[in-house]
Amino acid sequence: MKFTCERSVLLKEITIAQEIISSKNAISILSNIYLEAGQDTLIIKSTDIKVNFETRVPVTVLESGSTTVFGEKFLGILNAIPDGELEFDQNDAKIVIRPTYKKIKFQLKSIASDKFPEFPVPGNGNSFEMPVRDFKEMILQTVFAVSDDETRYFMNGVFCEKQEDKFIMVATDGRRLAYISREAGSGIQDFTGVIIPPKILNIIMKRAGDEGLITIAITDKSIFINFGSYHLSSVLIEGQFPNYRRVIPENQTNSFTMNRFEMLDALKRVSLLVEQKSRRVYLKVNPGVMIIASEESDIGDANEEIPCKYDGEEISIALNYRYIEEPFKVMTEDEVGIYFSDPHKAITIKPIPEGNFFHIIMPMQVD
Repeated sequence: MKFTCERSVLLKEITIAQEIISSKNAISILSNIYLEAGQDTLIIKSTDIKVNFETRVPVTVLESGSTTVFGEKFLGILNAIPDGELEFDQNDAKIVIRPTYKKIKFQLKSIASDKFPEFPVPGNGNSFEMPVRDFKEMILQTVFAVSDDETRYFMNGVFCEKQEDKFIMVATDGRRLAYISREAGSGIQDFTGVIIPPKILNIIMKRAGDEGLITIAITDKSIFINFGSYHLSSVLIEGQFPNYRRVIPENQTNSFTMNRFEMLDALKRVSLLVEQKSRRVYLKVNPGVMIIASEESDIGDANEEIPCKYDGEEISIALNYRYIEEPFKVMTEDEVGIYFSDPHKAITIKPIPEGNFFHIIMPMQVD
C-alpha cells in the first residue's frame, strides 16, 4: 500500500478515530486504526468493539492495499509533523511515514488488516432522517443527565423512542430527569424504545456540523448513524429504562423566574463554598428576590442575592448545584422558570417561553 495526502486532512480524521479506541495495548488489534487505500480514497476505521467508526478521505493512491497501525503513536506522529504533503508506504508488516518536503522518516509496525473486526451493517432496521441541528440539540439537552452508576446500567444511556407523533429523548440518574421531544414527521416509523450509550452521542456533538441531515437506523441490538462522510455504529444498552412518564409532575401551580445568566454567575460564585460530597445550595425565594446560599463545614459560607419574579409566600429549596447549573448552561433563552407544587417535591425547570424540553430535579433536605 502506498499513497500521499495532506497532513491536515488526515490528522482530523485520525484524531476522531483515536477517540473511539479504549485499548492502550500496542499489540492489540483494538488499539489499531484500519487504513485501506484504493481508487484515490483512504478508508479509515476504528473500534472499541461496542462503538465503531468509519470515514473516507481523498488521497492519491500509488499502490492499493490495507493495513492497521497503532493509533496512539500514529496520531502522535501526525501531530509532530508540520503541515504539507505526506507519503505513506507499507510493506513487510511496517508502514513508513515521511513528509515529501522535509527529511523526516517514521516507521511503525503494523498488524494485518484481516485481523481487524468486521463491522455490523444495519440490514432492514428502522431507518430515518432528521436535521442534524435538531438531533444535536436533543443530545445537548439530555446527555449530561445520564447516570454514571454502573450498577444501574439501564440508566447509563439516553432513552430514545417514538411516541405517537413525537420523537423523544430522555436521560435520568434517579435524582434528575432531562426530556426533549421533536415532531417525528412521516419518515420515522414506530419502534420500541432503545437506550443509546453516551459515547456515540458525544462524538456526534463534537464532530457533526449544524447543516444537513443525519441518518439514523435502529435494529434490535445496535444503532447506526451517518452524517457527512462519517459512519458510526454502537451496541445499544440492554435493560428496562425507568418509566419516566410517572415522574413528570402534574399541576405545578407555583413558579418563579429569573435571568439565566444572573443565576449561572451566582451559582459559579456561591458553589466555591459548597460541601463537595453533597454539592448542596439553598434557594430562598421571596417576592422579587432570591438568595442563593451555600455552606462548607469548618471553612465558610456564601450567599448572593439576585432579582426574580415571584408573588407567593417565602420558600426554601435545597438542590445539588450541578443539577441546576447543567441545564441552565445548555439553554439559550434569557429567562428561565422553576415550577413546583411543594418545596419538598420535584421541581421542573423550563425556558421562557416554554419550548419542547424540560428538566426535573428532586430537592435535597434543607437541613
